[in-house]
Amino acid sequence: MVRSQVAEKDANEFAASAVPPDTPFEAALAELERIVQDMEGGQLSLEESICAYRRGSELLRHCQQQLGEAERRIQIFEKGELRDANLDGETPR
Repeated sequence: MVRSQVAEKDANEFAASAVPPDTPFEAALAELERIVQDMEGGQLSLEESICAYRRGSELLRHCQQQLGEAERRIQIFEKGELRDANLDGETPR
């Protein structure tokens, strides 16, 4: 395979690894855990490992985004009042 075909194949595989925005957190995390187990098992070829790493990176990014959104939505009940949680030291809105 010539270099441009390899680069095109890699680009297509990377694009295919994008996680749809509506993927539930639990599903993305479960897939990420399976990828980690597969990679730690040492049974993947180099090319499979690279693809798995790329997919895992996308899944990790997706999970981090969803966790960040959840933190922003968390509210706490304090002194009879419902207000936004102050999880990162910012002033609540």
